[in-house]
Amino acid sequence: MIIISSSGEMQAQAIQLRQKSMRIGLVPTMGFLHDGHMSLVRIARKMSDIVVLSSFVNPTQFGPAEDFNKYPRNEGQDDRLCELEGVDIVFRPSAGEMYAKDHSVYVEEMDLSSGLCGQSRPGHFRGVTTIVAKLFNIVLPQIAVFGRKDAQQARVIEQLVRDLNFPIKIVLGQIIREPDGLAMSSRNSYLSANERERAVGVYKSLCIAADLYRNGVSDTATISNRIRSSLEKECRPDSIDYIDIVDYMTLKKVDKITIKSLIAVAVRIGHTRLIDNVVLPSEDNQY
Repeated sequence: MIIISSSGEMQAQAIQLRQKSMRIGLVPTMGFLHDGHMSLVRIARKMSDIVVLSSFVNPTQFGPAEDFNKYPRNEGQDDRLCELEGVDIVFRPSAGEMYAKDHSVYVEEMDLSSGLCGQSRPGHFRGVTTIVAKLFNIVLPQIAVFGRKDAQQARVIEQLVRDLNFPIKIVLGQIIREPDGLAMSSRNSYLSANERERAVGVYKSLCIAADLYRNGVSDTATISNRIRSSLEKECRPDSIDYIDIVDYMTLKKVDKITIKSLIAVAVRIGHTRLIDNVVLPSEDNQY
């Protein structure tokens, strides 16, 4: 495994690999890796010859009052996990390497990013689409693997690839959960013991929603109300950012669950913002 910090060196390496007809799989991350990230590496390993994991805490996707400075980092642990999973290249640039002091060009998606997390995190998705486009141009992958936990992000990136004609296949990995159901996230490390116990209530609320649907309830107002009641009882969040049921492709709110709907929630427990989701009808019988 090699570690590259220069975007020019990474791009030159990628060009050489492609000239040798090597298939590059990219797993973009912000580091502080866990098994959710490693599950994406395993997918990339099966579908490519060379696996590149990028590790970059992207400042442009954090708002002024968000947690950029305290976002968890552990490069030594990350490198050990990457070696164990057979990552070929870790691309770990600095902020100065990725953004010139006078940088002025951004990539912005104007529709899918407007609701859900986009409502309470202005500018977040502009930062996401800009850094992903830059990573695509630097790493030159044929495949890029993202997780389904950030469902809105995944749809925005799919749209980015389609609308800007990137010759890249986007592959989505399933949500990886702790034994009690909490979706794995680097930000889980912020939770105190009490907050960690309460956080499981997010998953429980989605399970209730899935059970309602399986029992014939498709009215989204009814399901949303039950989710809220469950969150308030099991999770006791300090605030509920949103409980939205939307069409999976358009991310527009729907009145009834029909062909494919995304149930997404975002809550704050203490100072930690947690997101989770389920797609109904379920594609993988996870619920």
